[in-house]
Amino acid sequence: MTAKTNQIPSVWARREREAEQPALSRAAIVREAVAMLDAEGVEALSMRKLGARLNAGATSLYRHVATKDELMELAVDEVFGEMAVPPAGDPDWRDAVTEAARSFRATAVRHPWLASVLGQAGLAYLGPNLMSFTERLAALFTAAGFAEPGKAIDTLLFYVIGVGSTEAAWLTTVARSGETEADFVARLMPAAQQATEGRDRLGSGAADIDAAVDPAAAREAKFRYGLEVVLDGLALRRGDAL
Repeated sequence: MTAKTNQIPSVWARREREAEQPALSRAAIVREAVAMLDAEGVEALSMRKLGARLNAGATSLYRHVATKDELMELAVDEVFGEMAVPPAGDPDWRDAVTEAARSFRATAVRHPWLASVLGQAGLAYLGPNLMSFTERLAALFTAAGFAEPGKAIDTLLFYVIGVGSTEAAWLTTVARSGETEADFVARLMPAAQQATEGRDRLGSGAADIDAAVDPAAAREAKFRYGLEVVLDGLALRRGDAL
């Protein structure tokens, strides 16, 4: 008896089935899933709800996407297609890496669910957009003279994903309040000042709130400072094994 070949549990490891409904495609399903994730979050996404939004039965969806895990792989890869990476050989590698990091962060802010699911989205790294993003980053770091570009990429993305997760959580809280970020911060100010009254301000996140500063600009400044620190560290290892 011939043993069954173990199948790789990923949407990228099998061919897409032909559609019963010409109007319903995998691309349409994924676009609607991303819109639903952006609006309602991961917890609200289900095949049943998605089918209802698409006016399609579960059977039609399952011909394209077998499970919610596969759907998440596809959604992750879809938004990775929005990220920009400058071509390898840019005369200033730091500027090029900064552009790529800022594009990643901007995408994570537009899609607040992304950073939190990257480590849970099965084999999402097999997706063509995610692979292309990684390959372009590797080419950029290689051209810049990094002996082990993979480790440089990991260092960069660990920072960006960490910041993205924190910002996404904050912006989700702001969105639930129904206020603008500036209004939310202004309303939070009295409580933050009271909580930090009489304490050493050093290291207190609440004490950093300043109603006179644009919150989005403050987040951008903090991200840029941290990124510069990461790039300073990478620059010291340029050309050496990390």
